[in-house]
Amino acid sequence: MAQPPLDLLAAHAAAQASKPAVIDDRPGHEPLVWTFAELDRQANRLANAFAKIGIRPGETVVWCGTNSPGVVRMTHGARRAGVTSVPLNYRLTVEEAAYIVDDCDAAAVYADADFAQHFQKIKPLAPKLRHVLIYGGPAAEGQWSADGLVQVSSHEPPKLDRSGASDLTMIYTSGTTGRPKGAVRSAVGDPELLRQLIAHVGYVPEDVYLTTGPLYHSGPGGFMAIAHALGNTVVLQRKFDPEDWLRLVEKYRVTTTFSAPTPIRLVCQLPDAVKARYDRSSMRRMIANAAPWSFALKERYLANFPEDSLFEVYGSTELGVDTILRPEDQRRKPGSCGRAAPGVEVALFDENGGRIEQPHVPGELYVRSKSAFHTYHKAQDKYESGKRGEWHTVGDVAYFDEEGFFYICDRKNDMIISGGMNVYPAEIESALDRHPDVLDVAVIGIPSDEWGEAVHAIAVRRDESLGEAALIEWAREHLAGYKLPRSVSWVDEIPRNASGKILKKVLREPFWAGRERRVG
Repeated sequence: MAQPPLDLLAAHAAAQASKPAVIDDRPGHEPLVWTFAELDRQANRLANAFAKIGIRPGETVVWCGTNSPGVVRMTHGARRAGVTSVPLNYRLTVEEAAYIVDDCDAAAVYADADFAQHFQKIKPLAPKLRHVLIYGGPAAEGQWSADGLVQVSSHEPPKLDRSGASDLTMIYTSGTTGRPKGAVRSAVGDPELLRQLIAHVGYVPEDVYLTTGPLYHSGPGGFMAIAHALGNTVVLQRKFDPEDWLRLVEKYRVTTTFSAPTPIRLVCQLPDAVKARYDRSSMRRMIANAAPWSFALKERYLANFPEDSLFEVYGSTELGVDTILRPEDQRRKPGSCGRAAPGVEVALFDENGGRIEQPHVPGELYVRSKSAFHTYHKAQDKYESGKRGEWHTVGDVAYFDEEGFFYICDRKNDMIISGGMNVYPAEIESALDRHPDVLDVAVIGIPSDEWGEAVHAIAVRRDESLGEAALIEWAREHLAGYKLPRSVSWVDEIPRNASGKILKKVLREPFWAGRERRVG
């Protein structure tokens, strides 16, 4: 790969060396501040530390940790080292995490000390993994101290053979097979599309970005990357707490963030007396995404924050930001996710491959964009199956109105979004099906006032002594906590069509009947 374009972090370090780039302000601790000059040095040191232990440009490094300066160092250090960066959800079980580490051919893992013991169990299950580097605390036996390596490494830009270097990220997302797939894409995306998005939303260099949600998620992480590209200060919240979030908004005059519905719902549900203690008037660009915000939640948000601050985007890990609903349209277009984003083409196709030209006619949503992902790692067939020439889909069904505003009305792949997290029924069904007393099982999303959707299992059991609690406990041994069924119902038979496919729409209908909703 050729020499990369201008490194914006290096440019900001030269132009505004003393401006805070990262602020880690946790309750009960003195705030830790890295200026742009210090973040630049930290990124170089980490890249040189990778080289020191034999991590070569073009290899893959998995990172895992809650929001911290160590994570931000990795997002820039990976680029400097020319490695492919793979964020890993720290909530995954050993079995789930080991699959991703092995599948992506990771040469190294860079992880928070909170998960050092977790990776002691993972390493034997990933034979290609050579090194585990631990930051923010003590490493376990056989692991490297990342902080120690960084401290003794040069802060000068690494001297690399750029011919083999990577500027890619690989973010794992699941599908109908139940196994996660690594979506490979440029870490930066298309520069011109990024410029148009920045102009459309109105970001400015003086913005202050607050992390609302984990940075391993493509939304919070991607919008943090935009913030640093513009030279914004990034305020980190290690673990979400609604009142502490308000404290950070007021203290640092936060102007922008990206959020799933659940965190903002928790903020808006705080007692009025608590909210009144914090000035929220600085918020100018709230990006709503990760799961649809209900109209009721939008109304609650607008009652607590500036009227012109709410944007909603529709997009995906694979395809980036595809549509934008601007502040002036939030009340005018309830249920819409907006018009096509600048530089992005959005189209609907029917089951026969014909393009839908009439409003209010549902079809599968396809996107044509220079920022779309390149492929699925080791799953080119899955990548090809979601294409129509230059058009890509992630399986959502939508319609548009007379003004070109899009409305998502179903998910072709039956994905559940719970609390902003993507949950894939096939993966859960696979785990539950392994129970010796489960004869058949289907997993659907049902309404939840707290999470948007909750995971619900519908099962046929061999023996009536198998109860809900026992089945959920079985699932806990194989799945991360956020994937667990919150409830179980028992049936004599799972409805299927002639080809054997589960009729999920039939199963969902009793739960969603009479609700204003975006999923069928």
